[in-house]
Amino acid sequence: MKLATLRLPGRTAAARLDGDEFVETQATDVGALLADADWAQAAAAANGPRHAAATADLAPVVPHPSKIICVGLNYRTHILEMGRDLPEYPTLFAKFTDTLTGPNDPVEVPAEDPEVDWEAELVVVIGKEGRRIDETEALGHIAGYTVANDISMRGWQFRTKEWLQGKAWQASTPLGPVLATPDELGRSARVSTTVNGHVMQDATIGDLVFGPAALVAYVSTMTVLRPGDLILTGTTGGVGRARKPPVYLRPGDEVITAVGGIGELRTPMVAG
Repeated sequence: MKLATLRLPGRTAAARLDGDEFVETQATDVGALLADADWAQAAAAANGPRHAAATADLAPVVPHPSKIICVGLNYRTHILEMGRDLPEYPTLFAKFTDTLTGPNDPVEVPAEDPEVDWEAELVVVIGKEGRRIDETEALGHIAGYTVANDISMRGWQFRTKEWLQGKAWQASTPLGPVLATPDELGRSARVSTTVNGHVMQDATIGDLVFGPAALVAYVSTMTVLRPGDLILTGTTGGVGRARKPPVYLRPGDEVITAVGGIGELRTPMVAG
């Protein structure tokens, strides 16, 4: 099953993808849907108004998560290209809800930082509340998966040893297009980025150092995870900063980030 948050006149609605149409549920967005313990049954039974998927205006699939936890340096290929050692523990940072934007929305290249980079990421979406979740039970707390592009302002990111200031710019993280339940995601699903049609990233989620279950267990040790919370699992090799010479995004570029079995984000870059 695949779920999305639709932007409609004066409102939003959670909807189930049914062939080439979205079918509205009674929830206002996917985050609100997941707050219902019986969300899967409610979504499967939904029979509300229908909307053509091809022309739907999609919001961030979970517009208002209580937490956005991000993992840095979690693909072997990316760790090696950045000249780092494999980590003993996950490297974590956070984003804010205001950082999120829709899967097809434009993203600004800010005047304050021309070193704008791409990072295709598989995202874990929590479906069941938990604290100190055992790794053997962690998959039961995952509602499904979605896609993010952790667009990074590298100049600001590396001003200090802390990354937050390069990762949390307003409306800079496309999220979506859908939440895909775990049965939709293959173990060897590919994560990819193209910029203006040129392949920049292409790997499988099997390259993850810390997988979804390990991350849910680790993060929930320090804080409660609630339905709709997001864990961005990190990016693979092929980012612009690691290229020689570095390659950065410019106004007019189109970035497509995708995860097989879920879908893709199509992000036009515009001048800030």
